[in-house]
Amino acid sequence: MGRPPDPARRARTLARATDYVLAHGLAGLSLRPLAAALDTSPRMLTYDFGSKQELITAVLAEARRRGATRLAEHLPPKTGSAQERLRGIWAWISADERAPFVRLFFEVHADGLVHPENHPDQGRAITDWFVVLGAAFRDVSTGPDDTVTPTLVMAVVRGLLFDLTTTGDRKRTDRALERFAELLNQ
Repeated sequence: MGRPPDPARRARTLARATDYVLAHGLAGLSLRPLAAALDTSPRMLTYDFGSKQELITAVLAEARRRGATRLAEHLPPKTGSAQERLRGIWAWISADERAPFVRLFFEVHADGLVHPENHPDQGRAITDWFVVLGAAFRDVSTGPDDTVTPTLVMAVVRGLLFDLTTTGDRKRTDRALERFAELLNQ
């Protein structure tokens, strides 16, 4: 009879694997270099997660959870205007220290378009943000069940993040965000 799974070890490994993927991306991810970086073995990674794909799924869920948690912690106060909250979200999410999350986000979306079977929960990468963004923009939403407002906010922010990540043109993307913030007033 084998040793029973150790949830604490799995949680530690997941945290470290997520850090690794945020630093190195998913492209060409192999269990041997990952295991070496985590000071474990490929066999233990497979034992703890079942397969490489299940490990990747867990890492992506953890990265999304971290991102949503950190955004919720850094949301501007709800006492300000929707425009001020949007500006605050943009300033936080587009900061250089968030670049690893942003790159991973786009890498996963691109891979999901080519290999949807590897990312069965890819839609959650979008819908997971509905609660946070819905709460942040409640004053400009159509009601408690409004998913259109968070969809629009996320689409604009995601598009501008893609633009900023690709071109590095901070001035233009900041101005575009400012223009969208003005439209929230109308």
